Amino acid sequence: MSVSHVDVIIVGAGLSGIGAGVHLRQKSPDRSFLILEGRSSIGGTWDLFRYPGIRSDSDMYTLGYDFKPWKQAKAIADGPSILSYVKEAAAEYGITDKIRFNHMVKHASWNSANSTWTVQAEHDGQPVTFTCNFLFMCSGYYSYKSGYKPHFEGADSFKGAIVHPQQWPESLDYSGKRVVVIGSGATAMTLVPEMSKKASHVTMLQRSPTYVVSRPAEDAMANRLRRWLPSKMAYGITRWKNVTLGSFFFNMARKKPAKVKERLVGMVREALGPDYDVAKHFTPTYNPWDQRLCLVPDADLFTAIKSGKASVETDHIERFDETGIVLKSGKHLDADIIVTATGLNLEVLGGATFDVDGRAVNFADTLAYKGMMYSDVPNLASSFGYTNASWTLKADLTCLYVTRLLNHMKATGTTQCTPRRRPGDKPSDNWLDFSSGYVQRSVHLFPKQSDQDPWKQHQNYKKDLKALRHGAVDDGVMQFTRAAPANAAAPADRIAA
Repeated sequence: MSVSHVDVIIVGAGLSGIGAGVHLRQKSPDRSFLILEGRSSIGGTWDLFRYPGIRSDSDMYTLGYDFKPWKQAKAIADGPSILSYVKEAAAEYGITDKIRFNHMVKHASWNSANSTWTVQAEHDGQPVTFTCNFLFMCSGYYSYKSGYKPHFEGADSFKGAIVHPQQWPESLDYSGKRVVVIGSGATAMTLVPEMSKKASHVTMLQRSPTYVVSRPAEDAMANRLRRWLPSKMAYGITRWKNVTLGSFFFNMARKKPAKVKERLVGMVREALGPDYDVAKHFTPTYNPWDQRLCLVPDADLFTAIKSGKASVETDHIERFDETGIVLKSGKHLDADIIVTATGLNLEVLGGATFDVDGRAVNFADTLAYKGMMYSDVPNLASSFGYTNASWTLKADLTCLYVTRLLNHMKATGTTQCTPRRRPGDKPSDNWLDFSSGYVQRSVHLFPKQSDQDPWKQHQNYKKDLKALRHGAVDDGVMQFTRAAPANAAAPADRIAA
């Protein structure tokens, strides 16, 4: 069986994977690479999710790539526009022909004797094998197979349609229908105002409130700058402005949570008026940024509520029945359609399994190095964005660091880079310090972090920029070695860069 070999394999052709391909091409142009994508198209999240109104919950000046300016007027962009942007990046930078679609990675095995990963994938039901010297996982953090679906008593008795946003049926017609959306996260906040445009009424049913912030869909400063400055310069200025404001807000939430909470709840009260029960429906019990804040562009959720086309219920579900949902309070919500916006199922590194020299890797037993590599696992990095800011800010920095690492190994003649724990490096916390339900259900599967660098997750773009762009690659924790040539396996068929 012929085995294809490249210097780097990227897993995933979504926002992160396409960005990784561009960064490799720009900063390590002598390295050959392939992108293995389990689905049949580019885009990841932005191709998978098709529910009404899907959009970003971050501005595109920070969710966009650092190398490709966002030029549209809307900063809070809809899903199809983001998907077009990712596809444009792939075509513009010559990445599309590097993608192998319908190649689902199942297992990767590291061999220290020849500094090689053997990657086993499935293509059209058949096993295929690739080898590479460095493996870059850009497959996201949740399962594409299905979303999280909690058990609801009596669900089988409901006569209408029950839909999860991750598997939205194209044929679903909700015009004139009564809709209940279960959930209070970003997906629910998007669905409610969008579906209320056609539905007779949409109810957002939540167990507890979430912090909600309204923001203009367009960035007026960015649109002005584009008229006077080159697009790349205007984009860079806006990006830094938004990074700085976001960082300031997050730090304020950590230092003065009560004051920030008061302001956030006060803004909702201003939007909905003094007669609305903001205390019940929009005042969380936790502090700001213990969970991700929900962004609503141009106050669309509040507009839908004030129009009477949408409403919020804060209660627990007793059971479903034939015509809707019975709440613990005894109230009945009539429904023709129930949307379970109940979250994601998280998985580690795309659900693939790994071994190092025959030893199975349990990532829950590892420490995360700089938020992207794993203790005692050689030549493997993964892209995982920020929880308190735009995903791509960290993804770009991760790509930058990976290319620095590859270039350092070439310059020093080494073939293996492995983060090694020092005697005092002990796990002190979960990798994700977030109280959201979808995180808490699966966080035990993920790596740990320590309270000391480089094993600590800062969730701080400026700190990471300094460490990943300018910090030493050979830092005393990353161990650089060479393979033993005598044990090297015969070379596979090589794919050109």
